[in-house]
Amino acid sequence: MTIVNIHEAKTHLSRLVDRAAQGEPFVIAKAGKPMVRVTAIETPVAPQRLGFLEGEIRVPEDFDRMGAESIAAMFTGEAATGASGDDAHAPETDRPRRTRRKRRTP
Repeated sequence: MTIVNIHEAKTHLSRLVDRAAQGEPFVIAKAGKPMVRVTAIETPVAPQRLGFLEGEIRVPEDFDRMGAESIAAMFTGEAATGASGDDAHAPETDRPRRTRRKRRTP
């Protein structure tokens, strides 16, 4: 194990930490007396979550065509199927529209 004096550790800390993270621990000494040992932290690998819903859901065969008529109607300016007039593009909210306040001139 490498022993490094405290002055050298301050000067080259980034390089020493990189080496420790790669599995090469070192000791920092002050006036020749070992003070601390620097080693890499063992971090657990997070479990893989890919596929955790396998068998739980079903994607329809036509999922990439769902809503195609409504989307086409938005581009052509026609009302979407099942909607009437301007309500087809109205936001679904109960909040009143925000209006800008006029600035007062001095």
